[in-house]
Amino acid sequence: MSSPTPLLSRWRRIDSVATVLWWSLSAICQANATLQWLSPTAELADRLSPGALIYSPGSDGFTQATSRWSVYEAPNISLVVVPSVENDVAETVKYANQNNLPFIAVSGGHGAIITESRVQNGIEIWMNQLNTVEIDGYVARVDGGALTKTVSHALWQAGKQTVLASGDIKTIDRTCDLWWAMQGAGHNFGIVTSVSVKIYDIQYPDWAYEMFTFTGDKVEGLFDNLNVHLLRNGWPPVNIVNFAIFKRVPEIDVKPIIYLWIFQEGATSVDSAYSKPFHHLGPSATGVGSGTYLDVPRWLGWDSDAPSCQNSGLANTRFPIDIRSYNVQAVRKAYDLFTDVTQKIPELNGSRFLFEGYSLQGVKAVPGESTAYAFREDNLLVAPVISWTPSGPDIARKATDFGKRLRQIIYEGTGRSELHSYVNYAFGDETPQNWYGYERQRQQRLLGLKNNYDPDRKFSFYAPIA
Repeated sequence: MSSPTPLLSRWRRIDSVATVLWWSLSAICQANATLQWLSPTAELADRLSPGALIYSPGSDGFTQATSRWSVYEAPNISLVVVPSVENDVAETVKYANQNNLPFIAVSGGHGAIITESRVQNGIEIWMNQLNTVEIDGYVARVDGGALTKTVSHALWQAGKQTVLASGDIKTIDRTCDLWWAMQGAGHNFGIVTSVSVKIYDIQYPDWAYEMFTFTGDKVEGLFDNLNVHLLRNGWPPVNIVNFAIFKRVPEIDVKPIIYLWIFQEGATSVDSAYSKPFHHLGPSATGVGSGTYLDVPRWLGWDSDAPSCQNSGLANTRFPIDIRSYNVQAVRKAYDLFTDVTQKIPELNGSRFLFEGYSLQGVKAVPGESTAYAFREDNLLVAPVISWTPSGPDIARKATDFGKRLRQIIYEGTGRSELHSYVNYAFGDETPQNWYGYERQRQQRLLGLKNNYDPDRKFSFYAPIA
C-alpha cells in the first residue's frame, strides 16, 4: 500500500479578529536515503515548471539557499528545489515520497529548533520565488515564501495593514476540520503555499518611540514599572508595544546593560504617561524618534539588514517561556546569572535576553478553544537567545545549559506547574504540551488530525505533535 500524499494547502482566513501570517518550516520524518538519488535530477527537473531551479551542493545557489540564521543542529540538505509556481511544490513532494526522501520547506531560514536536525540527506524546498503579495480590495493573497518585510511594505504602500493581535493542493477554510489545527500547529500538516487574509485601511500612520539604556542596578525598578505602567494587570494599552533586552556592551559598562524601547501607534511622540516612570529611574542614555510602522524594525535593530538578522554562521538557540507578569526577583536572578556566565565564558558573550510585550486585546478576543494556538491568557514573551561560534560539542553543551538555566529561573518565578513555550522560538527539547497546550482534549484533537492527515508522520520535524 502506498504512503498517503502530504498535504499542500492554501490557507484562507478573511474574517477573523486576529490574523496570523506564517510561512511554515515543515519537514517529513527521516528516511534511510542514500546519495544515489542525487544523480537523476533530470527526472525531477522534467516535472517542474520552466522557472523552477535546482541547486546541487557546491553551487552558489545551494550555499545561499541553505544558509541559516542558526547553524546549530541544522537539517542536512543534499538538493535544493526553488519552485516558481505552486505546482512545483506539489511535484517536489511527490518526487520525494516516491524516492523515500525527507524534505523541508524553507522561507527565511530563521527556524532554529533542533528537531530539524533529524532531516538527513533531504530535499530543501526553498520558497524564495513564491513571494508575491496581491491585494484585491480588502483581501490580500500572500505567497508562502513572502517574508514579513515584503508583506508589510506591500500593504503599507496600498494604505492597508493586517490585524495584529501530500502533493495534493487544498484550500483550507473554516469549513475544513484542519482549519482549527492550521492556526497554531499547521507546520505539522503541510506546506502553506499561499494565505488569504482580510486587510484594513491604515488608521494611524504615525509611530513614535523612546529608547532607554539602563545599567544592571536598575533591574528591579525597570521591571516593576513594566508590570505597573505598561502591563496593567494583563491589559496593556492597545497602542503601546515594549521590548527590553539584556546585552553586553563593553563600551558602556563592564556588566550587561538593559535596553528598553517603548513604541506608540498613532503618535509623533510617546505619551509621557508611559515614558515618565522610566525617566525617573535615571537611565544612562535615552533616544526618541518618530516615523511610520515601517520604521519600527529599524529602530529596534531587527530590520532585514541588521546584524542580528543575518545568516552569519553563528549558532543561535532560544529558550522561550510565556508568562503573565514579571517576577522581579526572578528577573534579577536571571540578570545575575547572565552576567556571571557571559563573563566567565567569553564565547557566549554575544548572547542576549529578550523581553517582549505586545498589546493583546486582539489575541484575547479569540476564544482559546477555537484554534490550536494555546496560552492566550499569557501576556509576555521571554526568551534567552544564546549565540556562539560553533567550535565543538563542549561549547554547545555549555550554551545549552546556560539557556536552560535562564529559562528555569523565569519558570520557577511564575509559580506555575506548566511551562508555556512559544513554538516559533522553541529550542526543541520541549514537549507538545509546552507548545500546544496541556488540555487533554486539545492534545487528543491534534493527534487525531495528525493520524488522519499524516499517519506516516511526514511532517514531524518542526515541533512535532507526535
